[in-house]
Amino acid sequence: MMKKSFNDIIVNIFSWACALMLALSICLIIGFLAVKGYGALNAELIFSGTNPIDALLLKQQVFDGLFPAIAGTLLLVCLSMVFAVPLGLCTGIFMAEYASEGIRRIFSLVFDILAGLPSIVVGLFGFSITVFMHHYLSAKIFPCLLIASLSLCFLVLPYIIRTTQISLESVPLSVRLTGPCLGADKLENIMWVLIPSSMPGILSGIILAIGRCAEDTAVIMLTGAVATAGVPESVFSGFEALPFYIYNTAAEYSGPEQLAKGYGAAVILLIICSCLFAVSHLIRTKLAVHTGYRG
Repeated sequence: MMKKSFNDIIVNIFSWACALMLALSICLIIGFLAVKGYGALNAELIFSGTNPIDALLLKQQVFDGLFPAIAGTLLLVCLSMVFAVPLGLCTGIFMAEYASEGIRRIFSLVFDILAGLPSIVVGLFGFSITVFMHHYLSAKIFPCLLIASLSLCFLVLPYIIRTTQISLESVPLSVRLTGPCLGADKLENIMWVLIPSSMPGILSGIILAIGRCAEDTAVIMLTGAVATAGVPESVFSGFEALPFYIYNTAAEYSGPEQLAKGYGAAVILLIICSCLFAVSHLIRTKLAVHTGYRG
């Protein structure tokens, strides 16, 4: 057995130290939120005296609780994924299987730049498009759930595109040649061999996109989120969202009780994101078992 060199030992220690610091930081953040927000977590925080059944069935409006913000956050994430997932998958498939080397290099650079764009820039872009359409297309167009969802879709597209491309390109040659050996054409091979084999990796990008949609504040602040809007009646309505509520509370709270509600909202947002991640990870694990994927 070869002895580890001094450099190997130093790198090993440094790696373990970084991992422990990261784990400790996560535990400190979660613990801080739990301690500060635990006291505010109750039905009153969410429904504010409204009957929970009536609120869930949309029979009665919740005015001072977090239920509209929770509903708005879930609708925002789902609608953003409806736009982003098909477009991201199709673009990733094109990049991996159809694009020439020159096109692949150009668009890879473009997507890498888009992935590094500050969210406030994407929010300003969405707001500018809204103002343009309001002036030149219809005076009825205002910042709304649809505009915010499309802006978030633009924000998370690079993650889905790149993970889809990398996952498809990482499929082993022996698996890649399975379809053609059985007489399948290129499209059939992509649909029935490559995508199922790389789906767990693709889901990793979707999980990252879900997290980014759920936590982003700058984009929705400029494209439709308001302090009091209730549950959105349509995609053209304003909406409430937990990230905006947390930001607004932190910026304008008037006392310890209101600040505690902000911490409670942060804990609820963390729980929602954890549930979404858990479901996505479960699906990813099940697909990994069925496809033999170990990436």
